[in-house]
Amino acid sequence: MAKILIAYASMTGNTEEIAELIAEGIRQTGHTAVLKEAYDCSASELLEYDGYLLGVYTWGDGELPDEFLDFYEELEELELGGTKTAVFGSGDTSYAQFCGAVDLLEQKLKDRGAVLVQDSLKIEYNPQDAEKEGCREFGRKFLQAGITVT
Repeated sequence: MAKILIAYASMTGNTEEIAELIAEGIRQTGHTAVLKEAYDCSASELLEYDGYLLGVYTWGDGELPDEFLDFYEELEELELGGTKTAVFGSGDTSYAQFCGAVDLLEQKLKDRGAVLVQDSLKIEYNPQDAEKEGCREFGRKFLQAGITVT
């Protein structure tokens, strides 16, 4: 059984809801999903799991929110070569950079050597009824992407 970390930042609860739905999808496959808010999690914890998903909402004009900055900066100290990951988040299409923080985080993970096993999931505001199953499917697909149990 794989043990997957889902670390996220959420101000209004939108990204938290996405994280919870993704965790449901992972658990539906019989694996373990551990949810943590980014400010209660050290980036080095990523190395303790078989895979990890990171979720972030976009602040301002495509920026990372304050509560994710320490975690993001800690990533610079890690060698994530070969670790399996995916990124998700919420945003607002009225801004020029829809889910820009998701893109920043994705690039940082690539720069540190992580393997992004699927395209990022970007949702406007909170998941609507039709999108909720897509969030669960995102979690299920993550497990189908070659996650090996250590």
